[in-house]
Amino acid sequence: MAVSLVGCGVVDGIGGSETKASPTKGDDLTVGLLLPETENTRYEKFDYPIIRDEVKKLTNNKGTVVYANAAASAAKQATQLQKMVDDKVDVLLVDAVDSKAIAPGVQKAKDAGIPVIAYDRLAEGPIDAYVSFDNELVGEVQGKALISELGSNSASKKIIMMNGSVTDPNAGWFKRGALSVLDGKVKIGRSYDTVDWQQSNAYANMASAIAGLGANGVDGVLAANDNLATGVISALRAAGVSPLPPVVGQDADLAAVRRIVGGEQYLTVYKPFKSEARAAADMAVALARGQSIAGIADTTVDSPTEKDIPAVLLTPLSVTAGNIKDTLVKDGLYTVGQICTPNLRAACAKVGLSP
Repeated sequence: MAVSLVGCGVVDGIGGSETKASPTKGDDLTVGLLLPETENTRYEKFDYPIIRDEVKKLTNNKGTVVYANAAASAAKQATQLQKMVDDKVDVLLVDAVDSKAIAPGVQKAKDAGIPVIAYDRLAEGPIDAYVSFDNELVGEVQGKALISELGSNSASKKIIMMNGSVTDPNAGWFKRGALSVLDGKVKIGRSYDTVDWQQSNAYANMASAIAGLGANGVDGVLAANDNLATGVISALRAAGVSPLPPVVGQDADLAAVRRIVGGEQYLTVYKPFKSEARAAADMAVALARGQSIAGIADTTVDSPTEKDIPAVLLTPLSVTAGNIKDTLVKDGLYTVGQICTPNLRAACAKVGLSP
């Protein structure tokens, strides 16, 4: 049985480290939320508002969330984190632009007695908890789907891997997961690490791959997320590639879901943002109050700097045209009306998405 040491200033749970969170903090608490960029639409549309609303719910509308977005700048995020430390927020949720670069800031927060939760990406430094998905499984799901779509002779097919930024530890997990199932099953024609997850960089990388392999030399593309998939598909169209090869992405962006319905993108991986954001909010409120997170965290993870970090790792879902209704619509992420724009109504009807 876990023995609570809250009164002594220690948060119990699965692993974890000492924190100075006040055990007497009530509903009037402040959560600092640092998100990494705006290129991916999920952060502004889902993560922030869900966390904000969940904190309000857990604190009888007395708790607040102070939000800052780093716009893909590690330096800017460091400044934002320092300001939140100076402003004495009660707890920090940090989705790091650069998992290594954020470590000194995490240490400053820790020294100031502010618990830090790594959100979505595993930050380095003395973090108190971690909330994300099984990111290696994300890559496995993408790889298996692409192999399946390429057919029984997939070993002779040539694909492009459009990986994420090397500063994001999740990108490494996505790549490792994908390679674990792609190895020996396909030929990898080109593999790119896309700087800062920028769509424009994915476009340039894809244009380079097409120039090197030829317009007919690409049989499929594994893009680490839907934003990169947008750049990939734009480059394929600009090069006159038709029909488009299967492209798999991640994050269930609305534009990507529409592309899937319209046949431009084969698959996206949906990570239920509501579950992730709510778990993060639950942890944040508990740590701000100096309470146990043992009932929230159900596993542990290791970072390059910390061991046995209490964690919640959720399961991603594969989404193709045939199961949009049973996944994204059912989960309340989008309505059929949002997905099925006038030019997609016929395509929507074919996949069972008629209003």
